[in-house]
Amino acid sequence: MDWLRIDRGDAPLVIAFPHGGIDLAGLDDQFVSPWHAQIDTDWWIADLYAFAADRGATLVATDISRSVIDMNRDPSGASLYPGQATTELCPTTTFDGAALYRFGEPDEAEVGQRLTLYHRPYHDALTAELDRLKSRHGRVVLYDAHSIRSRVPRLFDGDLPQFNIGTNGGATCAPELETIVANICATSGHSHVVNGRFKGGWTTRHYGRPDGGVHAIQMELAQRGYMTEPDMISHANWPSPLHSHPAIRPVLEQVIAATLDFAKGHS
Repeated sequence: MDWLRIDRGDAPLVIAFPHGGIDLAGLDDQFVSPWHAQIDTDWWIADLYAFAADRGATLVATDISRSVIDMNRDPSGASLYPGQATTELCPTTTFDGAALYRFGEPDEAEVGQRLTLYHRPYHDALTAELDRLKSRHGRVVLYDAHSIRSRVPRLFDGDLPQFNIGTNGGATCAPELETIVANICATSGHSHVVNGRFKGGWTTRHYGRPDGGVHAIQMELAQRGYMTEPDMISHANWPSPLHSHPAIRPVLEQVIAATLDFAKGHS
């Protein structure tokens, strides 16, 4: 499975990157265009957090594009945000509502095949890493790392806060961890929100069992904090490069350090 990348560490922290891939799994011709299918990628997200490997975190990333199958959706297809605009397990539109497929959308058999080939192996890997570290440390944190364009009118109004912390209303981790991360973001000089538009996807909700020693938290970043966001994106300007010195990286370094301290019982 060369599309699945695992950088193992020994600290009680797993950082997951479910949406950073651009590999269309050989389905390029089915989409309106490859670029069209890659617009909503969590651009450069694994690069942004690469420093965490040096601190002993385990990094789990998929190269498969979210347009092929969304690793952060319920495999049953149930909506995580009933009544709100969102994308499906195998998305049929971009975040802006534009059709992804040139002809027909994936049928039930095709969705099932993508689950078997990609979604299940990705989550099997996450489960294995969490089990490995929990058995060693007693408790472990799963930090689900995401990013999105700052303005997506179909999904939310206005500019998204820079840091969007999701714990499904406090259910997926200890209150202490949520508070630690929120306080760092609050004092950073950047905007933040806890359990706003993004409360944590299927990954956070599925694995977060604080009473069982697994604490899960999602961080959704507005992409303006580490790359240039044009007023109108096009093939000529999107994606823009990762900034050489992202404004939010020092904040993320503080967040990861504090999360590690919490996982180790040092907070």
